Amino acid sequence: MMGKKLKAAFYAVLFAASTAAFAQDKALVNTSKSPYAKLESVNMGDVQWTNGFWAERFKACRDSMIPNMWRIYADPKMGHAVQNFEIAAGLDTGSHVGPPFQDGDFYKLFEAVASLYAQTHDKKLDELMDKTIAIIGKAQRADGYIHTPAEIEERMHPGVKASFQDRLNFETYNLGHLMTAACIHYRATGKRTFLDIAVKATDYLYRFYKTASPELARNAICPSHYMGVVEMYRTTRDPKYLELAKNLIDIRGLMKEGTDDNQDRIPFREQTVATGHAVRANYLYAGAADVFAETGDTSLTHVLNLVWNDVTQHKLYITGGCGALYDGVSPDGTSYLLKDVQQVHQAYGRDYQLPNFTAHNETCAAVGNVLWNWRMLQLTGDAKYADIMELTLYNGMLSGISLNGTKFLYTNPLAVSDDLPFAQRWSKDRVGYIGYSNCCPPNVIRTIAEVSNYAYNVSDKGLWVNLYGGNNLSTTLKDGSKIKLTQQTDYPWNGAVSITLQEVPANTFSFFVRIPGWCKNASLTVNGKPASVILTPGTYAELNRKWHAGDKIELQLAMPVTMVEANPLVEEVRNQIAVKRGPVVYCIESAGIPKGKKVSGLALSSNIDLKPQNIKIDNADLVSLTGKATIIDNTKWTNQLYREVNSKPLGTVDVQLIPYFAWGNRGHVEMETWIPFSR
Repeated sequence: MMGKKLKAAFYAVLFAASTAAFAQDKALVNTSKSPYAKLESVNMGDVQWTNGFWAERFKACRDSMIPNMWRIYADPKMGHAVQNFEIAAGLDTGSHVGPPFQDGDFYKLFEAVASLYAQTHDKKLDELMDKTIAIIGKAQRADGYIHTPAEIEERMHPGVKASFQDRLNFETYNLGHLMTAACIHYRATGKRTFLDIAVKATDYLYRFYKTASPELARNAICPSHYMGVVEMYRTTRDPKYLELAKNLIDIRGLMKEGTDDNQDRIPFREQTVATGHAVRANYLYAGAADVFAETGDTSLTHVLNLVWNDVTQHKLYITGGCGALYDGVSPDGTSYLLKDVQQVHQAYGRDYQLPNFTAHNETCAAVGNVLWNWRMLQLTGDAKYADIMELTLYNGMLSGISLNGTKFLYTNPLAVSDDLPFAQRWSKDRVGYIGYSNCCPPNVIRTIAEVSNYAYNVSDKGLWVNLYGGNNLSTTLKDGSKIKLTQQTDYPWNGAVSITLQEVPANTFSFFVRIPGWCKNASLTVNGKPASVILTPGTYAELNRKWHAGDKIELQLAMPVTMVEANPLVEEVRNQIAVKRGPVVYCIESAGIPKGKKVSGLALSSNIDLKPQNIKIDNADLVSLTGKATIIDNTKWTNQLYREVNSKPLGTVDVQLIPYFAWGNRGHVEMETWIPFSR
């Protein structure tokens, strides 16, 4: 038997070796040792926003979003999240308050704080995290289980077993966000305090799935733990975590009572289309992509490719929003057997079923879309995934939060009208706290805190530029050589991007510059001379050469206003158009038209001249589009379903379009993204 002193020394050496081995792996999603990932992320903190769009959003995140949301979750009369952990730890008394997924939502906020710390090294943030980790650690059971609703129930009623009894209790969802937040905290601070809690929790989950029946395993609702378990494997290299990740895929669809809503009615490897709850679906797809990155199991990418094509060709909103239906059935119209027809909610609908007024488009589903496409980009280096990621970041994700960072939307419709004769489940005005379902606010906040981590990648060939924004980059390439650069741009309001190299390796390497799929006319120069590369929309242009400090890459992306139409099978928007400029989708809201006019009574002609104009809304710098809209109706429909068309010309009116993500920041408004088209 090993003596106590010798055993302690052994574990001390093992701990030090583990810390040293992973000291350089500080990426948000760490694919540095993933054998089947083409790209690798730069370390957290390597990118610092300097000016422009994302610098402004990051400042709002640092100064407003995170402090405000932390106050909410620490408020016993509102969020009660911190108090739940204190009660579970025996530091306070009382009952659990909030939804069963409250722990996971708090972990998302913690992750945002850790990501912010990686970029600011603010000691107050470090102290806040240390204090919070101590409470969470005390709340964790000795066996590693941690889920405050069940623990508080067991504390209040000794002898009652509450853990893993209700499949809708979101235990694994919470554990997944715990794992992810702990990995990011470790990479940001070098401290193992939170990671050790996550190790105990992941070990518990490993043991649970070793003995759980298929029915008990159904508790894996909203599978954030797929991503979390893989990230724990990447952080600790414990092989049983990869074993667990693979098992989570394998058991999916083995349950007798599986549902389309939860994507577990049929085995994962037999799925070909996106169905059911959009948040759960996108988290599942992101997790499966992580498993492929470590295993190379092509049966997973076969499914992911089919589902990605289904979403992008049939079910994706123009904003990158996902999940058209509040409620519906799946399959719909494909079976005579009622047993095959299942209820779904917050879900992907049928092909081309994309309503505007009743679009669900949960903000969390947009975040899931970003997470999924980011991982597909890491696997392949294919710019089509960066295109969808960018589209969703600028539109479907950002619309979920106000410009000042303190109010939120759960759903993101593409049209709002006060004339609708029914009330919908979720507010169409942003609110400060969403009550029972406050999952989206911390999700969008952590995403904004982490956007800098999506800007660049490295590979064996060199550096990849994914997103544009004013920033400084100081990182290392795959061979360990250092590179520093400055990116200057007013993107997405302007298509001019300038990258100046400050420190470069001595050897030849490649720059991969993304040409967005929306850009039909781009130019690229190096030190003022045209680059001899083909610039194809939706690809990366490779610049391979020996670089020198002071070299300048200049990209010019033509950014005209474009009119977009949908497939005619999208019946809700036939004979309507959407307006885009660069990656930004625009909308009309009643605050941008003369009083007395209705948003629904306007149309845009094919020859409209929309001019970009700099504006401020709630102190945020934006670019609007101004022009003349055609008046097609200026009367109210009162108790009328149909009426004869009035062909009498009604003239034009000045109109201002604003970015879709900024709608609703000038008070209560009506809004349209798809606008009638007058040829």
